[in-house]
Amino acid sequence: MTKETLKQYIDSVQPGLLYDDQGEWLKADVNAMEWKALSKKLRDTDTLQFDFLFCLTCIDWKTHLEMVYHLRSTKLQHHLVVKSKLDRTNPQIDTVADIWRTAEFHEREVYELFGVFFLNHPDLRLLILPEGWEGKNPLRKDFEDPVNMIKL
Repeated sequence: MTKETLKQYIDSVQPGLLYDDQGEWLKADVNAMEWKALSKKLRDTDTLQFDFLFCLTCIDWKTHLEMVYHLRSTKLQHHLVVKSKLDRTNPQIDTVADIWRTAEFHEREVYELFGVFFLNHPDLRLLILPEGWEGKNPLRKDFEDPVNMIKL
């Protein structure tokens, strides 16, 4: 499927998204408040069938955080990258762990390392870091490490 065809299929279920078709995969920007509804459509629409979330991460741009989701249709063999801009002071977005089970682990990782709160997540707690690291968010660019004196 071409990127243009994929855009048309996505627009038929969620009009008004902004796209970037540079690079190997199509990228779409979605408002954080619309992400949950779009994720269900991406999975359940016959022409899309994005049944596999294979990567979920966060980027700290200093002015805001950005969630990045990499999706694949194992049946139709196409890919999509979905991005969503979050407020840096109160980063929140709906969980998609109930849509793609792989998100449960990845969302916990982003929660502890970047401080993104995933609304309605079934088990949002630290995954890797030991007790006492709650809220420190070591992958944010404003994180200060007094031991290693790392400042970005």
